[in-house]
Amino acid sequence: MVLSAKARGPIGRLGLVSLFALASASTVAGTLQGIRLHEAPDSTRIVFDTTSATSYKVFTLDKPHRVVIDLKNTQPRAGFDPSWAAVARARIEGVRGAKRDDGYRIVIDASAKLTPKSFTLKPIEPYGHRLVVDLFDQERNEAKPSPIYAGKDRDVIIAVDAGHGGDDPGAIGPKGIQEKRIVLELARRIVTKLNAKPGFKAELVRTGDYYPTLQQRTEIAREKRADLLVSVHADAFKSSKVSGASVYTLSDRGATSETAKWLADRESRSDLLGGVGEVSLSDKDPVLARVLLDLSMDANRSQSIEVGEAVLANLGRVTKLHKQRVEQASFVVLKRPDIPSILIEAGFISNPAEARRLSQAEHQNKISRAVATGIEQFMRGNPPPGTMLASLAREMRYTIVHGDTLSKIALRYGVSARSLKSRNGLSNDNIRVGQVILIPARS
Repeated sequence: MVLSAKARGPIGRLGLVSLFALASASTVAGTLQGIRLHEAPDSTRIVFDTTSATSYKVFTLDKPHRVVIDLKNTQPRAGFDPSWAAVARARIEGVRGAKRDDGYRIVIDASAKLTPKSFTLKPIEPYGHRLVVDLFDQERNEAKPSPIYAGKDRDVIIAVDAGHGGDDPGAIGPKGIQEKRIVLELARRIVTKLNAKPGFKAELVRTGDYYPTLQQRTEIAREKRADLLVSVHADAFKSSKVSGASVYTLSDRGATSETAKWLADRESRSDLLGGVGEVSLSDKDPVLARVLLDLSMDANRSQSIEVGEAVLANLGRVTKLHKQRVEQASFVVLKRPDIPSILIEAGFISNPAEARRLSQAEHQNKISRAVATGIEQFMRGNPPPGTMLASLAREMRYTIVHGDTLSKIALRYGVSARSLKSRNGLSNDNIRVGQVILIPARS
């Protein structure tokens, strides 16, 4: 196509460039390779795999309820049939597709009104270009917090989050072992072991094979009124020789940046601090709000480190440690300022021997038992206010000093060494200087 200067008229040089770019783009056609679905408790994620980036439009129709996705300059691969995706789905009654102009239209027949949210993803192994459409139940924006436990006998609430999920497999180990599956099984076992302990209530953040965003994970923990968030992962490294478990908490730098972000966000400032507490920043002077948030962040970061140390010490009894102390990093999932949080790397899935152990029920039980024991030890020594554990606060906390032994401490306070070990979850007589133990009340 050739245009004279006169013919160009008001288009001008920039307009002509844009016109040529549009003409070139319209000749590039992508291929829709496949469709994948992942169901979460309050949403369904649909992933469209395409050979190239695609422009699209998403809208809804009523009577009956439908979600329509128009893929532009995209055609399905030969033999593509989306109808299988509707089989045994909670929210979706049918999926159909048809060519439309220069593109392809997908129609999702829904059992109720759904709210779509969509975005595209660039290629990353093992995936290529993707269009992601999340379909949310209509009531997803309604507040659905767990009941606030009243009185002195409420349980300590632990939210256990299995990393990755759905379209994000996490690290891939030998023989195709996926991190998302390993950590979900570990998280389930941790929850089971915590729930077997009096005074504890543990709940999963991710209950199946779907992907909550990092922000959603912390919001779910907060809706559960969690006293602690535990995020479970399995590490990976370029060298298959690296192995061992690690525990992480939020770094100083991460805490500082998160404080600034919360103070800048009006919605966050109106949020509560202190888990089940009733402290709001929305009505506070900016300087006071900063002080209160800093105090909350510092206190919870300190608690995170302490519970992390208890968990790490117990992990060290059942598996090799990659790091001998609690590490600090700026993981997004650790940045909720009103909930103490730790991230556990249960081992290196890139190490063939460790990946094999992480896949075995016996080793999973050892890891989950160690994590649950570490959490229990910390919470018994630092019970959240209003909990059943706090009602046992008449017990004395004692810090081990040089020369102490369990038998000496037992004699000094008129209790048995056996009761000391049982009360503090100790499997032997080993204690260390600086360790805090509870002295059980004499009956």
